[in-house]
This record gives sequence, C-alpha cells and structure tokens, in this order.
Amino acid sequence: MNPFGFQFAVILLLLLNAIMVLETQAAYVKPQRVTCYKRYSKCYLKYITCPSECPEIHPKDPYAKECFLDCYSPKCEAVCRKRKPNCDGPGAACYDPRFIGGDGIVFYFHGKKDEHFSIISDVNVQINARFIGIRPAGRSRDFTWIQAIGLMFGSHNFTLEATKAENWDQEADHLKFTYNGISLSVPLGHSSVWNSPDQNLELERTSATNSIRVTIQEIVEISANVVPVTEEEDAIHSYGIPKNDSFAHLEVQFRLFDLSPKVEGILGRTYQPSFKNPAKSGVDMAVVGGDDKYKTSSLLSADCNSCTVFTSGKKVAERK
Repeated sequence: MNPFGFQFAVILLLLLNAIMVLETQAAYVKPQRVTCYKRYSKCYLKYITCPSECPEIHPKDPYAKECFLDCYSPKCEAVCRKRKPNCDGPGAACYDPRFIGGDGIVFYFHGKKDEHFSIISDVNVQINARFIGIRPAGRSRDFTWIQAIGLMFGSHNFTLEATKAENWDQEADHLKFTYNGISLSVPLGHSSVWNSPDQNLELERTSATNSIRVTIQEIVEISANVVPVTEEEDAIHSYGIPKNDSFAHLEVQFRLFDLSPKVEGILGRTYQPSFKNPAKSGVDMAVVGGDDKYKTSSLLSADCNSCTVFTSGKKVAERK
C-alpha cells in the first residue's frame, strides 16, 4: 500500500472522529435542576436533576419536551412533558368541544353558539368560555367550539381568544389578549414572556405563533392552541363550514390548584371529591347537559345558576 495513501487515510479517520466528538459535545446539554418553593410540597427546596431526555426547563427547541416538577404531586420527581395542551389528558377541552374531567372521564358539552358558559367556578377563580358554532340545515342543535376564555381572579380579569381567520395561516398569529380590560401584546417567538405588573399572571408563548401558556400563581395553569376546523374534520362530521371562515378556535388544558370542595362549572364539578360523572367511562360521545346551569351573561361574569360565589377583589396573596 502506498505509505502516503495510508497516512492520508489515518489523518482522514482522525478528522472524522474529531468532528463526531465535537458534534456530540455540541448536542449535549447539561441537565438543569428544579425545585419547589411551596412549603407544603414534598419537594420544598429539594433540587432535582432534570432527565437527560429533557434537560432544560425552557428548551429553545419549540418541539422539545420541557423538564417539569409538579410541586402538587406526592412524588418528588422531575419528568418530561409537552409544552402544548394534551387533548387526551385530564383537564382538557378540545374539538367540538370534548372535555376530560378531573376524574379522567371523557364527555361532550355542546352548549350554544355565541353564548358563554362557566368552565371553572370557585371561590378564588371564575373561568368562562365563549362558544362559536354553526347549525347546518336539518339539525336540532349547534356544532360548537371554544373561541375565547375569560378569567377573573383577585381583583383582576384576563381574556384569551382566537381571532377570526378567513383562510388559516399557521405562520400568522391568531391570539388576542386583554388584562383588566386593556389589550396587551406578547412578542412573537417561541418562549417570549409577558408578566403582569404584580407578577401574578405570566404568559409564555410555547411556539412562534398560536400557542400560549397562561399561569396564575397557585390558581391555574392553562395551555392553549389556536387551530382551525380542517377540511378533513368538516368532511367527516358534516359541519358545513363556510368558505370564508376557518372557525379558528381554542384547544385548552387546565391544571388547577387548591380548589374548594364545592368547585363548580362544566369542567370544575368533575374535581369535586364526591362527584359522580353522569357520562359513563367507555361510552362513545357521552353528552352531558347543563346549558341552563352554566350559562353566564358574558365572558367575564359569574352569574350562572350553578356558579360558586366568586370573591372578587380578594388578593391572591390572601387566598389562604
């Protein structure tokens, strides 16, 4: 063998090996550590290392899972979780609309288009939803979707809504927010953050557009996506979606903290300790009623027939 050819081959192998080592080092991210600052948490001030599969609390990659430590769980363990709503997990409200209760049971609540309904109603928080919908000829009820969410907590209110889109464009942002009645803007881009002046409310974009996480300390965490009704969905369910409206709506998942035993609302009642869900597990398309019980007069009102008395004006810091 030509000695120069052999030397060249050895040098080439060494270079390739060096490149592979550098790429491996560049790809490696040192796992971060997380802790809880809730005194009653099992993880209080214990620093837990994130899994290697999701080493970062706020990953730069919008498709990567994040490291998460649930301070309300009896387990003191950091796990990986998706940054967008899980429509098949507890606390979800997706599609037209399909709910998954705190008891894990799937049920549907149709409501009526252009009306508002109580999702969660408790002493310290009121969360309502505005429904949009359509009623094709020959049907006795509307097809409905959640278009907006309104929250009241302490002396504050917040709204999140999907704006109308004639033709759906994922690159365009279809999220709109207000805080205490004033429009606010969250910069576009993955992981962009907005905090209220008192730091009780945080908004974090979980993708460049159309995905957000809303956190109200010690009360609720909401993951939300704006999505259209697709042509495939329209064909399967015969919605009759018009050509000039994509029916942009919200997919949401709620994580609720420190609820009272008397929590009410379409979803809230499923978190009552003694609640027996009329929608039996395993039943396809189990529809639960309650239009008359949970209808509210607006997105930011707590006047439904079965609403828990919301103590508006109470400071979050004084909840306990």
